Amino acid sequence: MEMTRRQFSVGAGAVGALALMNGSSSLAATTKGNEDVQSQPKAKSFWPNGARLAISISLMFEGGGQPISGAQSAFGPILDGLPDLPANGFFAYGHYEGIPRALNLFDKHNIKASCFMVGKAIENAPDLAQEVVRRGHEAAAHGRTWSPSYNLSREEEKRFIAESQETIHRITGQTAVGWNAFYMRNSVNILETLQELGFLYTIDEPSHDEPFIIPVKGNDFVTVPYTLSMNDISSFPLEGYNPFAYEQALKDEFDQLYEEGTGRRRLMLIGMHDRINGHPNRIRVLDRFLTYAKGHDDVWFARKDEIANWALEHREDTPVVHRGLASVSGLQGS
Repeated sequence: MEMTRRQFSVGAGAVGALALMNGSSSLAATTKGNEDVQSQPKAKSFWPNGARLAISISLMFEGGGQPISGAQSAFGPILDGLPDLPANGFFAYGHYEGIPRALNLFDKHNIKASCFMVGKAIENAPDLAQEVVRRGHEAAAHGRTWSPSYNLSREEEKRFIAESQETIHRITGQTAVGWNAFYMRNSVNILETLQELGFLYTIDEPSHDEPFIIPVKGNDFVTVPYTLSMNDISSFPLEGYNPFAYEQALKDEFDQLYEEGTGRRRLMLIGMHDRINGHPNRIRVLDRFLTYAKGHDDVWFARKDEIANWALEHREDTPVVHRGLASVSGLQGS
């Protein structure tokens, strides 16, 4: 496995940035206290408008896309494959309450997120999916149903992904260019499949704190990494949840990456699910954290399609990873 940073600029026609729908992200540019930021020398910028750190939020739109029996929830397994009524209510909270509350939080702070949509879920709540896009957020693909696809044949997996992409376009009018698999697990063919379907990036690898490029059949394909540590479903689930620990973890993650951002490109990621971080007390934690982050200069809140395009357009600052076959390296590659 080899990683390089190419020390030349890409020609104007080499990489075409995809058109972004419904507005773009903004920079938080407030000055803390009486600190004279103008007197401090600026380091090299790796993000737009001299930003020192990028922050990107993933909002998972999954409620209604799960199987009616056996879906992972706050409840134990149900017998004989019978409809799991409380578990399905747990998932339904996401589209009834969680996503609308998250959208209002994003509006309050004037930030845009990337919403990974399960096809069946948005078929059950099309008005909400349309509202997500209307407010300027990215509609990205998260499968036909909330279920694994890595164990499918290549053509079956491709169809599974394509159908979610088609459903998103039919309901929202936006073409999904970002992909996230069920628990990040894809087949070894995934990058070629995504490229063939016109995707720009995947988030299915938690290996970096910045976007990186993997060449696929002579063309660049971007990974905008995912997070486990700042993810509500893995590190801060319902059982044993401590809101004070979550808030402190968010601030510590920010502070460390913000400090590192003077010398290299840094990206902070927050993963939230409709039925988990959409609860009132968790939204309050996120509200306080976003206020904290926006109290710092040079922070870019961005959708993931924006980040992927920026990485391609500034390839000289982006890691280019050559791995070979995924079946050999055990990591995404081509």
